[in-house]
Parts: sequence; C-alpha cells; structure tokens
Amino acid sequence: MKIIADSEIVGAESCFSLYGEVKVYPGREIKAAHLRDADALLVRSVTSIDRELLANTPIRFVGSATIGTDHVDLDYLASNNIHFAHAPGCNASAVVQYVIAALCATVRGWRDKSVSVVGCGQVGGRLLASLKALGLDCRVYDPFLTVEQVPELVSFNEALSADIICLHTPLTLQGAFPTFHMIGERELSEIKTGAILINAGRGAVIDSQALERKLSEGACPQLILDVWEHEPAIGRELLDKVLLGTPHIAGHSVDGKLRGTRMVLDAFEQWLGVRSPRVNGNVPDTLEKTPITVSDRSSLETVVLSAYDPRRDFADLRSAFSDRGMPAGKAFDAVRTAYQLRQEFNHFRIQGELEQGLGEELVTLGFSVDR
Repeated sequence: MKIIADSEIVGAESCFSLYGEVKVYPGREIKAAHLRDADALLVRSVTSIDRELLANTPIRFVGSATIGTDHVDLDYLASNNIHFAHAPGCNASAVVQYVIAALCATVRGWRDKSVSVVGCGQVGGRLLASLKALGLDCRVYDPFLTVEQVPELVSFNEALSADIICLHTPLTLQGAFPTFHMIGERELSEIKTGAILINAGRGAVIDSQALERKLSEGACPQLILDVWEHEPAIGRELLDKVLLGTPHIAGHSVDGKLRGTRMVLDAFEQWLGVRSPRVNGNVPDTLEKTPITVSDRSSLETVVLSAYDPRRDFADLRSAFSDRGMPAGKAFDAVRTAYQLRQEFNHFRIQGELEQGLGEELVTLGFSVDR
C-alpha cells in the first residue's frame, strides 16, 4: 500500500508506515500526479479534495486531520466509493484557548463585556462553557439548536448586538442557513462601534470585500482574525488594520495535531479491519508540564499570556508581510509552515501565591494549580 500525506500532519510517517510506504509533500503541492499509484491520501485543510485531484487515481481512502470538511467534495467521494474520515473536535480546545488569549492580549476589561458565540458546535460549545465559567454575559446564535439545548440562544440580530462576537461556524454554501458571507455589509453595519469581531472559524464566513469597504469608511468593528477569505493570499491593507491577525494557527497546538492524527489513524485502521499493537498510540506523547510562577499580583490575563501570547504570532506575520518583494501568499504560508506548535493550558503548572478565586478560574481553563 502507498500512502500520500501532508507533511504538516504530525506523526503521519511513524503511524501509517505500519501499513505501507508513506510519502509526504506540502499540502498545497499535492497534485494528481502524486496519487497515480497511491491507495490512501492524508490531508489538512489546504488541500482541495475533488474530482480534479482524484479522478483516474486508485485512491480508496481519504483522511483529513481537521475539524472542518469544506475543502472536501463529500458527494464526489461517496459516489466513487472512496472512504472518508476526519477529526471533528481535535483542536477545539486549542481554538478556545486562542480566543481567550487574544482577548487577554488586546481587549481591556473584556470580562465585563457581553459575548456572542455564533456557531455552538465543537469549538463554540467549549468556548461558551469557558466564558460562562468566567462569569461573562453570553448569548448564542445557532439555528440548528433549541433554547432547551442552549438557554442562551438568541436571534442573529441579537447576537450581532454584543460587545464581542466570536464566529465558529463551518463554511457551508447550501441549505437553509448557509454561512458563506453570513457577515456582509448589512451585518457589519449593524455591529456597534467599538465592538470586537473575532473569526477563528472559516475565512469566507466574512465577506472580505464588504469588510474592506467598511474599513475604508472607518465604520467597522475591531477585528481579530485567524482565518481570512482567499488565504493564503490575504490583503496587506487588511492585515495593517486588524487589532490582531494570525496565519490560521488558532488550532495549532501539539495536542490538537496529535488528536487529529490519532482520530484519522483510528478510522483508517477500522477501514482496513485491523488494529495496531499500540499502547499510547504511535504518535509521540507530549511533554511534561511547564511551571509558571505567580504572585499575589498576578491576574488571569498575565497567567494566560505567560502560557501563550498571540501578539508574538501577529508580529511574525506582520514582519513577513513587511517584505514587499515576497508575494502575500508565500509570506502567509511561510509563517504558518514555520509555526512552532504550542502547548495547551493543561501542560502548564501554576505555582506560587495565588488568590483562591483566580486559581479556580485557571483550573476551569485547563491549567494545573499547585495547592
């Protein structure tokens, strides 16, 4: 068996080499020519899985180590008897922690503001739970849920009235509630001045042309963007105007990547009808806990930013884009490819004098706290 894999899938070679020859390539460079004699394909979100890529190839299994599937033509796979698996929820904790860290880094007094979570699935649901545990005033928009399931459910217009709006929907083009360009010129006009709009879901949920028009008019919410329409070729002007911008790395934690690989491996083995003799998985385990020493003057913000400060990622992206001779797409991908996977909060141990209430909040976010 021959397996083609995105080189960014952590542990792909060590896991899948048990079942055949594994060849890795950068995800954006995987072409039909690589698949002519391959049986399985392992990708992330940067590879489009469709007829153009797979026609006239012997591929019978496609695995995507991602939460989303908008890069995959599921109908084509089904009609051609190609098995598909992905990794829903694999990096949800990392994305939640990215949003919390971004707020800690950029929005003064954010815990006193109202927050809307748009899309309450794997990521949005966990974000809602974290924000409620911290005492924030939360509301939710998700047309597929009921008030019995989520008491915070409100209309879309009510969701847009919050101080902070977090987008965590999949990207869908059809159905009763498509999310493509769900934030357009009208919606941007309805968001109040000074509000924060965070997109760590899918870039095309926001209409980038409408966004640029509103920015030129000076009538746009403050933006925290990890995903961008048309990425990697994002606009330099837009990057210059955001409050915080990162190259689609909100979910790029060690744990998130490992979970994604393990979930696809489990599906692959189920498809084969075998099970490898592994104890903790063939993917390497994560590291020991890193200590963070605190004092009675420490705050939730200082502790969170000691574990992860997204402003460093913003600085790296802006530095790459400062080279006007490098195309925007190459600059974006260069930073994303070189990104050093971060540890999630559960890999940090808080030690030192700590006010009890703060300690409980940090435990809620996943930190280990010495008592």
